[in-house]
Amino acid sequence: MEDVEPGTAAKRQAAGEAYYYQTAAAAMEEEEEERTWAPWLVPVFVLACVGVFVAEMYVNNCPAHSHPLGSCVAGFLHRFSFQPVRQNPLLGPSSSTLEKMGALEWNRVVRRNQGWRLLSCIWLHAGLVHLIVNMLSLIFIGIRLEQQFGFVRIGAIYILSGFGGAVLSALLLRNSISVGASGALFGLLGSMLSELITNWTIYSNRIAALLTLMIVIIINLAIGLFPSVDSFAHVGGFLSGFLLGFVLLIRPQFGWFERDDLPPSAQVTSKYKAYQYVLLVFGLILFVAG
Repeated sequence: MEDVEPGTAAKRQAAGEAYYYQTAAAAMEEEEEERTWAPWLVPVFVLACVGVFVAEMYVNNCPAHSHPLGSCVAGFLHRFSFQPVRQNPLLGPSSSTLEKMGALEWNRVVRRNQGWRLLSCIWLHAGLVHLIVNMLSLIFIGIRLEQQFGFVRIGAIYILSGFGGAVLSALLLRNSISVGASGALFGLLGSMLSELITNWTIYSNRIAALLTLMIVIIINLAIGLFPSVDSFAHVGGFLSGFLLGFVLLIRPQFGWFERDDLPPSAQVTSKYKAYQYVLLVFGLILFVAG
């Protein structure tokens, strides 16, 4: 039987397509919920850094040495007490202890072939203040990222960004030592920015992400002004994570998972948008070249 009212068939078709879109959107939300990983690697990183800091203070043994710049801070901690504030305002061990434990130092890396320091320095911290700020930032940023993208990708970004920051620091910082997870942390921040860019069309909370980035970056840059904390590692880590984010944190465009449930006119034929492929190749080439 023909439609009596002109355009009724077209309206029904449009209503059907709208229903398909709503169904696809709901399915995509369910798919995203199913893909949420339980974070465990970031808490392990936090525990590792705390454990290493305890080991630093044990090796440091402030009361066993004379200090012309003052007495040990928190003496009731005995062997685990901190160096005098005039020597280390971040409440931590001496520079010699950090160097003994694996701090990044240009002469040892380049001339003594101690390349392992490019990784060991990521787990060391200059003091309690440095450790707390970094670990709170890591929990705040890292757990959300691990929930969304899993431990493999976030772990790779964390380690490679820390390594990239240490490499830049070794190239540009020759007169002092460098420690801290800040390079790896800034790598996660950089990956958040590139993830926001490459997944722009499906990202729902852009303003909150940008505010989070700005707050954590400002805090860590302020900490970077203290001694034994390296700003070159921040820059190197951020750039490494920024490029890796284009490669590892790319998301399929809307409608890809539900393409079989959509009408032919609404189906997508490519998993990613063209600009996402461009950014992926751009990030991969620059990271490998760098």
